Amino acid sequence: MQVTRETFNDVMVPNYNPADMIPVRGEGSKVWDQEGREYIDFAGGIAVNVLGHCHPELVKVLQEQGSKLWHLSNVFTNEPAMRLAKKLCDSTFADKVYFANSGAEANEAALKLARRYALEHFGEQKDQIISFEKGFHGRTFFTVTVGGQPAYSEGFGPKPGAIEHCEFNNLDMLEGMMSERTCAIMMEPMQGEGGIIVPDPEFIKGVRALCDKHNALLILDEVQSGVGRTGHLYAYMEYGIEPDLLTTAKSLGGGFPIGAMLATDAVAKSLKPGTHGSTYGGNPLACAVAEKAFDIVNQPEVLEGVLQKETLYREILNKINDKYHVFSEIRGKGMLLGCALNEKYNGRARDFMVAANNEGLMCLVAGMNVVRFAPSLVIPNEDIIEGLSRFERAVASVVEASE
Repeated sequence: MQVTRETFNDVMVPNYNPADMIPVRGEGSKVWDQEGREYIDFAGGIAVNVLGHCHPELVKVLQEQGSKLWHLSNVFTNEPAMRLAKKLCDSTFADKVYFANSGAEANEAALKLARRYALEHFGEQKDQIISFEKGFHGRTFFTVTVGGQPAYSEGFGPKPGAIEHCEFNNLDMLEGMMSERTCAIMMEPMQGEGGIIVPDPEFIKGVRALCDKHNALLILDEVQSGVGRTGHLYAYMEYGIEPDLLTTAKSLGGGFPIGAMLATDAVAKSLKPGTHGSTYGGNPLACAVAEKAFDIVNQPEVLEGVLQKETLYREILNKINDKYHVFSEIRGKGMLLGCALNEKYNGRARDFMVAANNEGLMCLVAGMNVVRFAPSLVIPNEDIIEGLSRFERAVASVVEASE
């Protein structure tokens, strides 16, 4: 069956507006479309393809596990799930792991667990959840309400209650909002969809201290920042604090759908048999692929390489900006970077993304004012250089069209 971009309009729900080209094959940091045209991938499937496309070790594990066992109900456990959970616990603060299929599902589990824990230990009056403006935590009704972008949660009827939003990086405001009624604080250690916003180190430490003061749980959403993306296995490790709950997905599976909630023993005890579940969560196929992706990323040479590649990106992006004067700053850490547009190009991030696509480069936006890069952590330097050369041509075309 032949399909084209028009087929999408005919048969797909119109909640997406994808590019005109249709990718059909990927290898490493490159993708080819139906016409055989090559693109360099700085989008990474929105920070998912942590090792690029069709990494040979992931393909091998996928094929091997695919010939053994794909799916079991949670009436049974399986070896890949237990191995992956053990490695996650050994490498982080966590004592226990719950597997899901996505970041939204992992966040849903964390929020439900936080409420359950508070109810069991302190009573039903301890129900307040505080998150942050511009935060993003998924598209289920609970997570999208906790997220700090009203446009994503409005228009669906009554929302879950006892959820409030604080200004990111504003510790004084948070302190004023918290009380013994506060059940949990949910935050990204670097806001992704909200514009690649890095918090002040003292802010994160202060949030942890306020949670301790009010017997509230700290939930870190590391769906986008986790699994090596910032040059640390998880971003919280840079700040000298530990959460009570952490969610991880995207890069965890290297492109295969999987999510996980990590918890301390004390908190995990409140998720008793029957209180929560997932049909596909923890399936052996996803866990086998994720285990291999995790093993590859969790090596010093890979994590150190992320920071070296960040330096290369910043050097070239600053040169581009010196020439064209379009960015107010280059934000982010590691392989999650944002080019924030200055006032002259306010609101035009999508124009730069479309222009980049026309030049053979796949990239993203983070809101209307930030062009976002979230490539493979092991992208070759030559692909970074060539990709940014294409990006420079895209920038030049937008600037030229604006004059």
